[in-house]
Amino acid sequence: MTWPKGPGYTSAPMAGSSGDGAWAGMGIGWAVVSTLIGGIVVWGGLGYLADRLLGLNPRILTAVGIVLGAGAAIYLVYLRFGKGEGNRRGA
Repeated sequence: MTWPKGPGYTSAPMAGSSGDGAWAGMGIGWAVVSTLIGGIVVWGGLGYLADRLLGLNPRILTAVGIVLGAGAAIYLVYLRFGKGEGNRRGA
């Protein structure tokens, strides 16, 4: 029996070291979707709770929370995934 030569360890199956497969961007896609949904749900929920505490009937703060959550989530997605590896000098 022969033993394999090399460092003696392999990368984890989900490490994504190859990046060439058809499913390579799936993790990034799920991270973007969950960030967007999470921002809308959390800030919309806080707006809903504020509406309930203040007794507002038309649920204005719920709508404001949903819009703010969506905007904040888009900004977070841009910060994490949207910055390219292009020119670092601002041009």
